[in-house]
Amino acid sequence: MEAGREAATIATARKRLHVITWGCQMNVYDSGRMADVLAPLGYAPAAVPEGADMVILNTCHIRDKAAEKVFSELGRLRRMKEATGGRMILAVAGCVAQAEGAEILARAPYVDIVLGPQTYHRLPEMVARASRAGNKVIETDFPAEDKFDHLPDAAAPQGITAFLTIQEGCDKFCSFCVVPYTRGAEQSRSAATVIAEARRLVAQGAVEISLLGQNVNAWHGTEGWGLGRLLRAMAEIPGLKRLRYTTSHPRDMDDDLIAAHRDLPTLMPFLHLPVQSGSDRILFAMNRKHTADEYRAVVRKLRDARPDLALSSDFIVGHPGETEQDFEATMQLVRDVTFPMAYSFKYSPRPGTPAAGAPIQVPEAEKDRRLQALQALLREQQAAFSASCVGLTMPVLFTGTGRHLGQIAGRSPYLQPVHVTGPAELIGTEQPVTITATHPNSLAGTVSQERRRA
Repeated sequence: MEAGREAATIATARKRLHVITWGCQMNVYDSGRMADVLAPLGYAPAAVPEGADMVILNTCHIRDKAAEKVFSELGRLRRMKEATGGRMILAVAGCVAQAEGAEILARAPYVDIVLGPQTYHRLPEMVARASRAGNKVIETDFPAEDKFDHLPDAAAPQGITAFLTIQEGCDKFCSFCVVPYTRGAEQSRSAATVIAEARRLVAQGAVEISLLGQNVNAWHGTEGWGLGRLLRAMAEIPGLKRLRYTTSHPRDMDDDLIAAHRDLPTLMPFLHLPVQSGSDRILFAMNRKHTADEYRAVVRKLRDARPDLALSSDFIVGHPGETEQDFEATMQLVRDVTFPMAYSFKYSPRPGTPAAGAPIQVPEAEKDRRLQALQALLREQQAAFSASCVGLTMPVLFTGTGRHLGQIAGRSPYLQPVHVTGPAELIGTEQPVTITATHPNSLAGTVSQERRRA
């Protein structure tokens, strides 16, 4: 029997699927698409893993000790599988699966399916194969076909805000990063398929769409478009009020994309642009292919195009060979640019990456000290930016109810959580809000008396 026909035969009853997602927004998107792929087999979402017919652990390899965290979680899921008499299908997906596929099956033989992030369009066939008693499935090759050409339309609406993957993989090969090895080479979806999916998301109720990619501004559609042109086309979709994109690389921030920030009110004035270090010596060791001053020049061009633009970034402290002088260069870049939001981490080696074997590893205690100093400076900048918003009136997209009775919550153009006292009927709309106070991780405000229509 063909795998596709066999897959259809197992969809005789409603089944429950639970997906546990770790990592970035791209993993969140991938988890949703895996659910879409499995829906024709009769799988419906389950809120908890207990008693589910299938559990997928969608993993991330970016953080320290990622594989060990996966095995710890698998130990918990093993007991749940045993409670079902072994009926539960247990799958490990994502970047840890790609990097550690054979090891996962060796250490956790109760896992049924291991699949990399480029193969989840084949899940129905994998489930059919795994449903045979004792059969194990591992799919971690990079397939010749584009998975996006084989995925069904998204079944479940994402809601008021939605993610849309347009690009995967990376060709930059930063010395500390596993992405080129787990996600493969850069691959872009066509503009036509991206716009079609965006239209479907808006029809399902999305008001804001965030375009995703490991190196999203390297996107180049088969039509010869760059990201700037794609954003212009998407800005014309009726009902779409906000656009964002992440994650970007400074070398791919071309003039047309910068001009899109100037020309498109729909494109939010908030950009995640990782720099990692302010030291040219460390940037060279990281294989970032840009200098600190080249990063500053890109920021100047962006702010000339969009004066109200705010930036977030990624920083790694304690990269092999980083001296106190190198670290101070990072601190100076942070002072020069200012970041209302940032993500900062201690360097941790990733097996198989060039930096993992570098000779001069920074002691953990020194990494800790540097990280604390950097995070203190970043917190000061975040607090100053939030304080500068008090008294301003800015558009807020309301996405749900707040924690207190009569409260609704949303996001500012700068991704800041904002809560106000207001009616639930405003959820799903963008309203002018005057900011009245700051809290450690949010803003408070009042809705302008001249409300906008949905």
